[in-house]
Amino acid sequence: MKVEIRVQANAFDPLAELVPVHAAGPQVGGVVSFVGLMRDLNQGDRVHSMTLEHYPGMTEKALAAIVDEAGQRWALDMVRVVHRVGEVLPQDPIVLVAVASAHRGEAFRACEFIIDYLKTRAPFWKREQTRDGSSRWVEARDSDDAAAAGWSNGAEATPSGSAEPTASGEQT
Repeated sequence: MKVEIRVQANAFDPLAELVPVHAAGPQVGGVVSFVGLMRDLNQGDRVHSMTLEHYPGMTEKALAAIVDEAGQRWALDMVRVVHRVGEVLPQDPIVLVAVASAHRGEAFRACEFIIDYLKTRAPFWKREQTRDGSSRWVEARDSDDAAAAGWSNGAEATPSGSAEPTASGEQT
């Protein structure tokens, strides 16, 4: 599995970042990507900007461990993770996770797993600047913790935490 991880202050073009993932090889049957954008509204307040902080080295190591775990769970050909730090503005891409695999199901699950774990396990700190001039640290969301917990013990979470029917039609 080829892995590319970047944590950077510079803006990035999500479409350009997908080009090498699509070109990962003739065995690739599917590429799944997620792009997280900065919103201009949080907790009912208009947000002007957000500053993301991290510990260089530690952050990349945590992201590599998350990607490695995904590679142990699914057969992946390439994973690319790009994450912004520094100041971002509404509609700026903050994070890109792109996964190439021979099969779409593995690519979908791995992409979702990586972003769920990134949101809960990667050492990033976010400080929002609201339009009224105040600022606050962004707290972790219970929904992010619940999504990551759905993957524990090798379990495969389903989108939005919904249960998938088994072959007998029962909910898992």
